[in-house]
Parts: sequence; structure tokens; C-alpha cells
Amino acid sequence: MSSSDRAGPRFRSLPVVAGAVLLTALSGCQVRPLYSDGPTGSTAAALASIEISEPDDRVEQEVRNALVFITSRGAGEPVNPLYHLALNVSHRTMGVLFDQTDDDDDDQPGAGRTVVKADYNLTKTATGETVASGTRTAVALADFPDQEFAKVRAVRDAQNRAAKELAEIIGADIAAALGR
Repeated sequence: MSSSDRAGPRFRSLPVVAGAVLLTALSGCQVRPLYSDGPTGSTAAALASIEISEPDDRVEQEVRNALVFITSRGAGEPVNPLYHLALNVSHRTMGVLFDQTDDDDDDQPGAGRTVVKADYNLTKTATGETVASGTRTAVALADFPDQEFAKVRAVRDAQNRAAKELAEIIGADIAAALGR
């Protein structure tokens, strides 16, 4: 009698049992596209029915404009919104690399970064119930040239890039929340 015959049917069925347990565990996973129809309706339709609060400054306006475009797919804001997105955006620009080639003490940053941060709260218009909320941040790097106008423009471009990235992050968060 060989050693494999003595093992019996108990060990031969182990891979079958392990496979059945694995398939049962995987059947609980749900992977679907972000903008597909969820259990409560179409995610794209829900996104298109979001009104966004009025901005306080230029950078917040950039975030808001990008969010309006993302949520409505370019159609603009809804006439009768089902959701309200309260948005509070702050930003700051700082130098990170200093040019220390000369001997004087007026070293100017040669590069910097702009950080744009947003607190958001998505609520149902009818009930005031919070659907999604959070804080997100986006960073954009910039080179600071010696010319003052070019430096101002570099900061504005960095703010615009960070605002657009932040809107995409918030848009994905909101789409995920509405898709549940």
C-alpha cells in the first residue's frame, strides 16, 4: 500500500473545499464602473443634479467651474437641484528651493508649490441629509523666475492646475458616494 493510498479521500478533497471557500468569498466582491447605474438610480443623473455654492475668490471659482463641468458633463448647473455642495476652498503658495549662489542675504526662492485645500459637504436639498463630506488637498509645483510678472503668472498657473486636480478628486469622491 503506497503512502498516497493511506492519505485517504480526506486530503484529496482539500483543494476542492479550498476552491469553494475562495469562490464564496469572492462572490461578495462588487466591482463596477464609477458612473454606472447604482442601486438608487443613475450616478450620472445624480451628479448632474448638484448645485454648487458660490465662490469667495478666484481659486475657489476655478475649483467650482471645474466641478460644474465634471458633474454636469458640460451641460451647466441644474434648474431644480436634488443636491447642494457646500464648498470652502483655501490656498497658499510658498517657496521651497532658495538660490544661494550670491553672498547677500536676500535669497529668493527659485521654485515653490501651491497648496489648494477644500472642505466640502454634499447634502440632499429636500432633507438636508449629508451624503458625502470631507477635506481634500492638491499640490502644484512652480518655478519662480526673476521677472516679477512671470512669477505672478507662474503662481496663477500653479493655482489653476491645483484647482483642477482638486475638483477631479472631489468629483470622484462625490460620484462614489452617489453610486452607493
